[in-house]
Amino acid sequence: MSTRAAERDYAGARTQRRTAEWAETKPSFMTTEFYAMIAAIVGTIIAGESNGSWDDRWVWQVVAAIAIGYMVSRGLAKSGSADRRDND
Repeated sequence: MSTRAAERDYAGARTQRRTAEWAETKPSFMTTEFYAMIAAIVGTIIAGESNGSWDDRWVWQVVAAIAIGYMVSRGLAKSGSADRRDND
């Protein structure tokens, strides 16, 4: 027995209901923004360790700003796309 309900169209013929299962956006680890964020964080930490005039607190504030920027960019990417998943 099929789990999908058969319906009749206007002419009386039986049709199967179609469901679309599209993801909203790509997973975060498959985007270039993710790898750019990782590279920027690593670069900031390395620069902070090698530069004696940078305070540790300032380095971590820059790392937090990079992470916040990434989260905002992912939120904007997800907000502009439609969720086409249809759960039966």
